[in-house]
This record gives sequence, structure tokens and C-alpha cells, in this order.
Amino acid sequence: MSTTDIVDLSSDDESEDLNVKAVKMEPGIVGGRVQQKEIKPQLVKHQTSKTQYRRQESEENRSSNALSTGQSNSSILDQGQSPLDDTSLSSSSPICPAPLCRQFWKAGSYDDGLGSKVSIQNGKSYLHVHPMFLHSNATSHKWAFGAVAELLDNAVDEIQNGATFVIVDKITNPKDGNPALLIQDDGGGMNPEAMRHCMSFGFSDKKSKSAIGQYGNGFKTSTMRLGADVIVFSRHLNNRILTQSIGLLSYTFLSRTGHDRIVVPMVDYQFNTSTGTLEILHGKEHFMSNLSMLLQWSPYSSEADLLKEFDDIGAHGTKVIIYNLWFNDDGNMELDFLSDPEDIRSSGETKKIGTLKAWKAINEQHIAHQYQYSLRVYLSILYLRLPESFNIILRGRVVEPHIIANDLKFPEFILYRPQCGGCVEGEVLTTIGFLKEAPQISFHGFNVYHKNRLILPFWQVVSYLDSRGRGVIGVLEANFIEPTHNKQDFERTSLFQKLEGRLKEMTWEYWDYHCGLIGYQVKKKPRVSETPQISSHSTPHSSKQHPVTLNKSPPAIGSMKAAIERAERSIPNSQRRSEQGLCVKRKGRDDLIEVEKAKRQAVEVVPLDISDSQLKDPEAVNLLQENKKLRLKCLEYVKREEQLNLKVTCLKTEIEEVQREHEQMMAELELMNKVKDEKNV
Repeated sequence: MSTTDIVDLSSDDESEDLNVKAVKMEPGIVGGRVQQKEIKPQLVKHQTSKTQYRRQESEENRSSNALSTGQSNSSILDQGQSPLDDTSLSSSSPICPAPLCRQFWKAGSYDDGLGSKVSIQNGKSYLHVHPMFLHSNATSHKWAFGAVAELLDNAVDEIQNGATFVIVDKITNPKDGNPALLIQDDGGGMNPEAMRHCMSFGFSDKKSKSAIGQYGNGFKTSTMRLGADVIVFSRHLNNRILTQSIGLLSYTFLSRTGHDRIVVPMVDYQFNTSTGTLEILHGKEHFMSNLSMLLQWSPYSSEADLLKEFDDIGAHGTKVIIYNLWFNDDGNMELDFLSDPEDIRSSGETKKIGTLKAWKAINEQHIAHQYQYSLRVYLSILYLRLPESFNIILRGRVVEPHIIANDLKFPEFILYRPQCGGCVEGEVLTTIGFLKEAPQISFHGFNVYHKNRLILPFWQVVSYLDSRGRGVIGVLEANFIEPTHNKQDFERTSLFQKLEGRLKEMTWEYWDYHCGLIGYQVKKKPRVSETPQISSHSTPHSSKQHPVTLNKSPPAIGSMKAAIERAERSIPNSQRRSEQGLCVKRKGRDDLIEVEKAKRQAVEVVPLDISDSQLKDPEAVNLLQENKKLRLKCLEYVKREEQLNLKVTCLKTEIEEVQREHEQMMAELELMNKVKDEKNV
């Protein structure tokens, strides 16, 4: 049996050093003909980054060549190789080869009852990752556009390495003429070691706090969710050493050949500056075995065709081509390339919107509806901000960023300070308002970003009755909670639950105070909590405006109702502000004093019912202290206002006195002028 240079996702600690050899290449490829010679050991150290490659033989039941060399002593599970007598790891009954199913949700349902069992050799148990894991791992993406977004995250993370664009486009598979998905960027690219990490599970080199990716799993889940197979081309330049790597992750190859573990054929080149040619890594025999598998299962028929894909990459960058794209349950390709030549749409029926017939068109065309079916619309809101030097290019046209906060009218800005165990986790500024099309629009919810990336688009935190909350949209960046690994939701932690509760309050409170601005009847009284007790989910807030701390007792709130409503009617919309989810407005002098007196009366008259357990809770104690501070600040503002009002009164009195003196002096001057005129006559 021959050997192949691949990444075999199994565990082993047998390793073998590899040499770098030059090989005679096909005419027309980069470098042309090169001499058969050994590269100096120093070049090996630079190119492989102190990485040792391992060799492995494959089982006889595989139609492909046998396993050989893995990589990286630092890996534990995902990147080792079995010893040369690896045939003992599997039983004589391989997995039955299954025909490739083009429907994603059915592609993982083939019978693996005859799968091999892992045996123990020399007291060692070898762990393998089964090919079916590629499919089951990809099912975390319920939505195809979510998988595309994860691949774009890798390109956006490359901005720090000089990336200026990412291309998303449709290309044609040269072998069968079917559509394939291209995602290409001009980032730093990957050297052979980084390429193996990319193809393996759990390796993440992203140490930056601003990096979106962190689990080392996104590439596998996203590519396998979009198609059965993916081929990656990457060029990397570091310290004047240029490498080119090609890797193939093929569910078709693994399932049809009956592999019981994930193997990834890869070939690597290094550019020799002295000869001006490309030289292969890992040795000729290993290289040719991998190349044979690449040509058999990839869209390319020759090495020259493979290397031609590097022509438009430049000095560094990565190109990902996903082919054998999945179909939906109706037998149609999930990604629709035909409906719009400048877009990629999601196949299938669109959701029907229940609204008035006259309002149906505006709802169907709104971004809150279209992002589910148009990749261009989704990508326009995917990132909260991007450098002007970086562009997302979808099917030949730049995606214009869309700022959702700019779509809001009567916006409020609420500072939310989440707490856990009595400690403040951070500060989040939430923008909330009505969509410009309200009340004709029926959408509502919050767009929650994490590290600049949209995780929950138009997240509906309330189920409104009698239209309460209709058209209310919010935008915030919540870096204090962690997203799930597919970046389509957040981990359901206590902090997340508190955030959800706070956003519900914001929605209802904003609606109660502002619904009259879009034609709805204003509520008789603002929404208040049903219990006066301090909740563990409550969180203090602050704002640039005067803080208002309302006592949670209904009688106290009721006593302030009239003054608040009069103040609301007396001010323009542009002066409205938000504090703790309530709308604090710049009131007239008398109304403000009346409201503040009512609040002080509520604080003094209605005691808080606080249990001993709550007093012992550090978070409750912290909330009480924060509440006390806010009340003192309210009193300071009231006192300051009284002082200013007194000063205004004094100044007005002085002005009146000066005006009287001025009038008296003018009268005297006029009289003197008359006397002069008489004397002159």
C-alpha cells in the first residue's frame, strides 16, 4: 500500500521528520520544471514552523490511497496519525458506502451499523472523528445565511492583517457545470500549519479580544452546512517565505469511500526565491498521493488547474470554494442564484405577513422581513461598523452598510448596566424608537450585536396585545454575554435572562409614553411593576439626563400621573429623553417641582418590603445603594433647580429695576432737550 500526506483527525504520538523536495511539475504551472534536489534542513524549519509530520497507512477497504503524514506535535485529538500498521485499528467490516444525498437534512442518515470499532494496540486507545460528525456538527446552523456569515467573520477578523475585501460569489464547477459558492479575501492567508488547524477541530489562533471567532469550529460547521465538499486555497507570506497550501474537506469522498474517520488530503508548496520556482513539501511520494485524491474528488482535473486558482489571490489571501451545494426538502438548491443576478436568495416560500392589505407591500419590502431571504440585505446589517477601507462584495457589487438606528424616529438612548453577583459587568447603550414606517409596519424587536457582529436580528422580546409594542425597534451591542458557537443566539445565562427582562420593560415603557406620536391612544397611566419588592433581575441605569427613580408602589405613582401627563403634552418631541426605560422630559418649572415632590413623598410614605434574605444578597444591597445614590442625585437636581429659579427671579427683578431707571433717565433727557430748545428760541 502506498502512503498519502493528509490530515487524519485521530490520536497518535508516532511521528517522522519530513524532507522538502522539488518535483518536476506539469508544463504551464508556476515554476515550470525544477531540478530534483534536497532543500536544506534550515528551510524545513522555517517552512513547517517547527512542525513534525507523521505517517500512517490506511485500511485496505478504502478506494483511495492509504494514510500517511499528519502534523503538529501540539495537537491532541484532531491532528495525529496512526502508526504504519494502522489496519489493526479497524475491523474487517467497513462502513457500507452510501450514495450521496443532496438534501442536507437527510444526508447524515446512512447506516453505519457495520462501522469499525476502535481497538487497543500496545496499550493505547486511538480516538477517531467519524465523517458523520461533519454532518451532525453542521446541523447547528438551521439557516444557510448564518453559515455564510461565519465564513465572512473569518475575513473580517483578517482586517487586522491587512484585509481590504471579501468576495462572495457564484462560480461554476469545472467538472459538472453546477453552481459553487466562492468566498475569497486578501487577508494574511494560512501557512501549512495554520491550514491544518483550520481543517481540524478546536484550534483557534484568534487571541484578539475583538476577534469574532473563538472556538475553532466555525469553518467546518459553516462549509459543511452549505455544501457537501469544500476546497481551500491559501497563500501566506511571512519573513519573505511564501507558501501555498491546498486542502480538501469532502463529505462525498469520505462517505462514498467508506472511511470511518475524517481525513483531509492536502498539498503544500514553498516558493524558492533563488530558482524562482515552487517546491513541494512533504516529499514527492506523499505529495503525489495527496494530489491524486485532490484531483479525483475536487472540481479540478490537473495540478495546473489547481495552481491557476492562485492567480487572483495576490501576495497573500485565502479562497474557499464550496461545491455540491445542498438542496432543500423540495429538491431545490438552498441558495438561489437565479432570482437576482446581484444577490443570493434563500429558496422556498416566504413567510406571510398578517397585516392590512394596504400595508402588505411596505411590510414585505422592509429590511426586517427581507434579511431572511436576501443575503445582500442580511450582510448590510451583519456588522455594526466596518472600516471604510474594507468592502463586502456580493456577486460583483459592494454591499452598502445599513445602520438600523438611522431608521428610527423619536429615538431614546438608554444606558443599561448589567450586574451579576453585585458587580457591574459593563455599560450598554441601547437605542430604541419607532420604525419610520410606523404604524404601518408590524415588526418589532431588538437587534443585538456582539463584538460588532449581529447575533439576534429583530429579536422579539414581547408578544404584544392590542398593538402594545408594535413598531418598537432597538439596537445594542451586548459584549457582556456570550454567543452560541453558531453565532445565531446567546447562551442562556442569568445575565442574558436579565437582559431579556430589561428589554421587555424598555419596549413596554417606550410604547406607553410614545404610542400617541404614531396615532395610538395614550395609556392613562404608565406601566409599573406589579410588586414593590426589589427583583434580583432589576438593574440600575444611568443617563445623561436627570435620573428619575419612581417608587414601585401604585398609589405613589398614581399621585404623580396628572403632573407627568401635563409635562408630556407641554414639550416638543425633540426634547424627549430616556432614563431607566422611562421618558424623562424637560418640563416647565412648576410641573418639574410637582413631580419631584411627588417622588419624594412616595419615597418617604411608602416603605419598601425587603426580606432578610434580600438584605443579605450582595446584589440586592448593591441595588439599594445605587437606588439611594440616584434619589440623592434627584434631590440635588431639585435643589439646584430651586436655586436657579431663585436666581432667575432675582435677575428678573434687577432687570425690571434697570428698565425703570432707564425709562426715568430717558424721560429726564427728553425734558432737558425741550428746555434747551425753548432757550434757543
